[in-house]
Amino acid sequence: MSNKPTTLEQFRSFCYQNRAEDFVKSIEYFAVFGGMGWSVDIGIPIDELIVKKVLSNYKYIHGDTTKITQSNPIYHSLLTAIATGDRREHSAFKKASVGREQGEEAMDFLIEKDLLVMDKSIEKPLYAKDNNSDKMLFTLPFMRFWFAMISPTYKSIKSGDFSEMMVRWSNNKHEFSKLIYTQLIRDMIYEDIKKEFVGDPIVKVGSYYDKNTEIDIVIKTKSGFSIACTCKYTKAKAKKSDLTTLRDKCKAVELEVDRYIIYSQNGFSSELKKEKSDNLKLLSVRNLSKIMDDLNRDDLIESTNKRY
Repeated sequence: MSNKPTTLEQFRSFCYQNRAEDFVKSIEYFAVFGGMGWSVDIGIPIDELIVKKVLSNYKYIHGDTTKITQSNPIYHSLLTAIATGDRREHSAFKKASVGREQGEEAMDFLIEKDLLVMDKSIEKPLYAKDNNSDKMLFTLPFMRFWFAMISPTYKSIKSGDFSEMMVRWSNNKHEFSKLIYTQLIRDMIYEDIKKEFVGDPIVKVGSYYDKNTEIDIVIKTKSGFSIACTCKYTKAKAKKSDLTTLRDKCKAVELEVDRYIIYSQNGFSSELKKEKSDNLKLLSVRNLSKIMDDLNRDDLIESTNKRY
């Protein structure tokens, strides 16, 4: 279990420290700079800030990072594989050309150093043949950014040429915040359910996945009340068919669900809105933005990281 604050706690600290007001923009910047305790001027274009705060300080940040990773190329390869892949252990081993035994030892080290935490499926699949390797999560958003964008292009960055990295970033930045959104949605639902079900503690929170099925967020309380959520990031509105798909996924893995939640980045069809009830909640960016409400000094997480 990581001793790092939750993504929600880190985000609120980031927003308070940097006087953030625009929710969508704050997530974009948090996905890059989050978790380090750095002061970030959200009024400056993010590409400009990446050059100023990260690329121009590559030598120093690299030095601080390698103190944790011991400059081990296997650790770096695995971290990049996780940051750029499907986050599954065995996929990372394959992508990094690392054997299973050596890879598992490396993962244990990276977890011990608090760079990664396991993101296990909250339930085992019905059939052993559908079992899949565990997923991993970075504990700090910036470290995910570093190993996804900076580490793979370090040679040109070291020589003072930032163009390769910036092309890589340009090709990925519009998708890069999706994982942060899902983590924040999970944390927000968790906090809301804690308040709603006082006396009925949450015993499971995470996602469900096997070789055939993935459900973005699943939460269960001690009494057995179960919630399943899907997150939609497409430009199209979420439709009733998205609800049907979520229900079918739960049925396929024999997950009994009391409440369904659909998060949509771009709204909902009128047909889906008519389905709203105690058993179906629809969440939008507007609902999610409430996690920035009432920011105060208590939200600030003190950081010992060097300032850049």
